[in-house]
Amino acid sequence: MRIVVKVGTSTLAYPTGCLNIRHVELLIKTLSDLKNAGHEIVLVSSGAIGMGIGRLALKQRPQDMPTKQAAASVGQCELMYTYDKLFSEYNHTVGQILLTGADFTNGARRENLENTLHRLIEMDVVPVVNENDTIATDEIAVGDNDTLAAMTACSVKADLLVLLSDIDGLFTKDPHKNQDARLVPVVTKITKEIEAQAEGRGSGLGTGGMATKIHAAKIAMEHGMDMVIANGARPQALYAIVEGKPVGTRFRGRL
Repeated sequence: MRIVVKVGTSTLAYPTGCLNIRHVELLIKTLSDLKNAGHEIVLVSSGAIGMGIGRLALKQRPQDMPTKQAAASVGQCELMYTYDKLFSEYNHTVGQILLTGADFTNGARRENLENTLHRLIEMDVVPVVNENDTIATDEIAVGDNDTLAAMTACSVKADLLVLLSDIDGLFTKDPHKNQDARLVPVVTKITKEIEAQAEGRGSGLGTGGMATKIHAAKIAMEHGMDMVIANGARPQALYAIVEGKPVGTRFRGRL
């Protein structure tokens, strides 16, 4: 299978902005093992600003755009150093791709992007994709790497998109506020009720939330692709997800 895995800031870093070594090491070990099994992996990684906050010893997520961009610049170096080091331990090579919205809407740029992604995959490289937060101020303001992951998955014609977050999946209500919230295991159609369930924002370091994941699911399902939301604290769950077992919430694009 060709699998796009998006990992959120909350999986990569502690609330301090410092690297969550346990989570990241387990994630890379699992992705490397899946690759050894013959699967093709594309990693869409959030976390540049969050990691930069930790590296720069900032007390909280910056509010002004230049400081966000500076944090992204520093944090992206930290991210790629970590991915290169850990994937190399399992004899896999990574390549960095930083994107803006125009790379998907401009015809020539989109063609160049798709050519590069496909060639990297052909060369057995793990592409690591992120928004170019140092220059794409609109993307920082939107903060939507879930949609970026869905668009990337479409560009590489992936078989499966997995969003790893700080929540187990889609619930009937916000589980942080409602004890009677129930996990929704399978979604075959995005309804108004489903969209209404996607309330709230993401973690303090990240900017995503369930609403952006539902939007990503719409894109994936429209292209006939399954998408799964699962908890990034348990990267080993990727094995079961790839096997089609019930983990998190699966949005079925293939009926």
